[in-house]
Amino acid sequence: MVNDRRVFLITGAAGKTGRAAAELLLERGHKVRALVRQDDDRAKALAAAGAETVVGDLLDLDDMSRAVHGVSGAYFCYPIRDGLLEATTVFAQAAVDADVRSVVNMSQISARREAKSNAARGHWLGERLLDRTDMLTTHLRPTFFAAWLRDWWEYRDGEGVLRLPFGRGRHAPVAETDQARVIAAVLADPEPHNRKTYTLHGPVEMDHYEIAEAMSRGLGIPVHYEPISVEEFAAAMTARGRSAHLVQHLSNVAVDYQQGIFAGTNDVIQDIGGRAPLTVEEYVAGRKEDFRTSGPNFVPAPPA
Repeated sequence: MVNDRRVFLITGAAGKTGRAAAELLLERGHKVRALVRQDDDRAKALAAAGAETVVGDLLDLDDMSRAVHGVSGAYFCYPIRDGLLEATTVFAQAAVDADVRSVVNMSQISARREAKSNAARGHWLGERLLDRTDMLTTHLRPTFFAAWLRDWWEYRDGEGVLRLPFGRGRHAPVAETDQARVIAAVLADPEPHNRKTYTLHGPVEMDHYEIAEAMSRGLGIPVHYEPISVEEFAAAMTARGRSAHLVQHLSNVAVDYQQGIFAGTNDVIQDIGGRAPLTVEEYVAGRKEDFRTSGPNFVPAPPA
């Protein structure tokens, strides 16, 4: 346990990487202020673990000014919805006003000037904005999360099915807990990582046929990958009521994926986080119950 008087702000603390990072920092004896959108069961669990929970909106300057008051370092994470650049601007202004020393910014691997996805280009612009502050700034660009497999999974007649528009593209799925190790390490010691951009990958690059095989081994049931078109994927998201912003983003990054933007592996999680990242097989084997029902976003097969 550490004896550290610094306070670390975790935004999106009820989300995948935010919650994992907050829990890890608390386990290590750090003080955590968890920014949540509502005081729900997830927020109460963080408070029970020792976090100071604050309900607020990333788009509200007064909320953010209260959240960053007295904070040494912050993890900034915004979901895939409208308002990213405004939220980044609000956070940056509030943090600079409060003399926050460092920020770890959750971006994405598709972030680049020429991105066709509005969200991906927004992340690239948000990186540039934060780079213009005096804060010690680190950008994280993960490939697709391993949790994506659960969200887009269909459990059908004792078997698993992934119907996704990724063709034979490849990536190394990365667990949120492994990302949290990097987030926590950089927050605790930000100087060596100032103005660095790290891509985050799992340990093994695979296509979705190989991912399905790894999931089958980990879950002990048959798992299949059925490639579909981007158009079918977008239509299914729209039919589920997903936002136009999300549909535009995921449709374009599906093309990015096929073109290799999400591919690759590296040793960042091992070198900075201090532990080898989980394989897909290990990830799903530790969450078997989560895969006993279909995920919220699965694309159903057309009627026979």
